[in-house]
Amino acid sequence: MGKVQSRFRKRSELYRASEPEKPGSSITDSHVVQYEPAHRGSINTVTNLSADLCVSGGTDQAVVVSDWKQGQMFQSFQGHNREVTKVACYPRSTWIFSASRDKTVLMWDLNQGDEAIQEFCGHQLVVNGLAISPDGRKLCTGSRDNCMCLWDIESAKCELRHNISRNLVTHVCWVPGSSAVVQTSEDKTIRIWDSRVWQVTNTFPAKQYIQTHCDVSDNGNYLVSSSNGFGGQGCEATLWDLRQPGCKVVEYRGHVQTTACSVFLPSLPSGSGSSLVATSSHDSSVKVWDQNSAVCLATLSLDGAGPLVSLAAGDPSNMLCASFNSGLHHIQLVQASGGEMDVRVVARF
Repeated sequence: MGKVQSRFRKRSELYRASEPEKPGSSITDSHVVQYEPAHRGSINTVTNLSADLCVSGGTDQAVVVSDWKQGQMFQSFQGHNREVTKVACYPRSTWIFSASRDKTVLMWDLNQGDEAIQEFCGHQLVVNGLAISPDGRKLCTGSRDNCMCLWDIESAKCELRHNISRNLVTHVCWVPGSSAVVQTSEDKTIRIWDSRVWQVTNTFPAKQYIQTHCDVSDNGNYLVSSSNGFGGQGCEATLWDLRQPGCKVVEYRGHVQTTACSVFLPSLPSGSGSSLVATSSHDSSVKVWDQNSAVCLATLSLDGAGPLVSLAAGDPSNMLCASFNSGLHHIQLVQASGGEMDVRVVARF
């Protein structure tokens, strides 16, 4: 990464976080450091590249690498000609992949300048799904064109393609240490694919509303999916047991608009404390849940931020949230004794 010149961008402006959504929340008013925005416009996606760096993409067509701890923009990549929908990174590397409404996926490397090093072309509509195989050799993409594609990363050749009617893909996850790929769809269905033969091996019972997002636990045992909805109906996230595909464990209910993103939070190194799930919604709130009991431990309301569409949790104490109206939010989580949770925004950029 030494070849990439860091650019420090910080302002001294402050703004005040909103009050919690409900009296039971432990959130308190706090001052939030305002850095110069990473993007011009709405942010659609954020993920972690390393312990200090995150990657985001948005309507400005840019892929931005930021040092979220210091408020620095590390690098900006320009190559898409329409908005960026998803970004993904390969663990312990400098590889970045970005999907776009321009129907392509681009591959970037922080050690190889600001030009894309690979281009994956073949979808006919916006690419919404993006996942890298555990061995770093294959790339899975999914699109609104009903296609799931498997690519060789080194050659950028599409090796396998499968079209399923009405399978408008919304998100894709590779199950850690496995050949399985999970995808959500606008047809309200969750599908599991075997990447060795590129066939669907399991289809979960259809939910009532569009499935917007999914995430797989680090141990590969659980899947959490989130749902479209309105007026509190269908706005839940659902925990599934991947060892018994289609087996619903619990539902996380409390958002009043579409639940756009749901992720597992990393466990404390000691293994103490409950396993946690976080969700973000179009109702401008982030919620933290006890994974097993589905009890909501904390709610953070970001009034005026608009839909909160993407979350990235790098460690047990810090999470990033992408918003339509107010950029990226650095959220701090503190798990107190007795199961209480303190969640607050500490910076915005």
